[in-house]
Amino acid sequence: MSVLRTHAAAAMLGVSPNTLRSWERRFGYPTPRRTAGGHRQFDLAEIEALRQAFEETHNVSSAISIARERGTGPSSPARLRSALCRFEELEADRILEESLAVRSVERTVEEVLLPAIDSLGSADGASPSAELGFALRWATGWLAAAKRVAPPATRTESVLIFDASAPSDIDALHAQTLELCLRRAGLRTLLLTAEIDASRLAHVLQALSPRLVVLTGRRAWLDALGRIAYQSRRASEHVEVLDFRGALGESDQSKVQRLGASAVGARDLLLARLNAPDAAPHVRSRGGLARVS
Repeated sequence: MSVLRTHAAAAMLGVSPNTLRSWERRFGYPTPRRTAGGHRQFDLAEIEALRQAFEETHNVSSAISIARERGTGPSSPARLRSALCRFEELEADRILEESLAVRSVERTVEEVLLPAIDSLGSADGASPSAELGFALRWATGWLAAAKRVAPPATRTESVLIFDASAPSDIDALHAQTLELCLRRAGLRTLLLTAEIDASRLAHVLQALSPRLVVLTGRRAWLDALGRIAYQSRRASEHVEVLDFRGALGESDQSKVQRLGASAVGARDLLLARLNAPDAAPHVRSRGGLARVS
């Protein structure tokens, strides 16, 4: 078990050593052990729990009560946010590893990772804060690593996702989450920018012959998204175009089906469409995926 001397523990909490010793005398917490020489040694887990609780309450007595009750606590958005605000990448990794011991990858992302980063605020077209910028880069890397170890596709259907978000948007993480969820469900899935030019889009549609096309992100012009929808439907009369997280906007009167805001929920809806009795099957051909007539 990791331990800290008084000065290190006080520094983690942002208080003086005298303040930390006064908390010990007044509240009996944290509860250090004593070395043979009489020096205090604080349990790192207790200090981390107290720091997190203090960040949440800004009141020492309330923070101590909370820290005593839950100890280090389960992996949570609050703990992850705290680690990201301190730019502690290894601690953020450890929190998600703890979550994966009790949650699936999908639940870890939707219940811990995304809420933590969402709580850091949004860039709203401006430069993100240092904390948000760090968190977005870390989360992008974590999701990419999870995607690399996803099992290979077990189904013939393909799904194309076109992302119209900026790198500093949390919407970009939601797009990556949807891609990860679909890949882990056994679907051949590709995430591309919505700014793709017409000739490259035609090549992608020919190579993958997608059954479903998903539009997401809120940074593209409607005519760009409309062009993707038009070319997708022109490539195959059976392709279905759907909206994830309001890419087309609430005022748009398009009949494009909306998938909601949850990647897991969107995955379930997409799988239901592919599994519907009238869904046309696919077989592989040398040019990608060909429809069985």
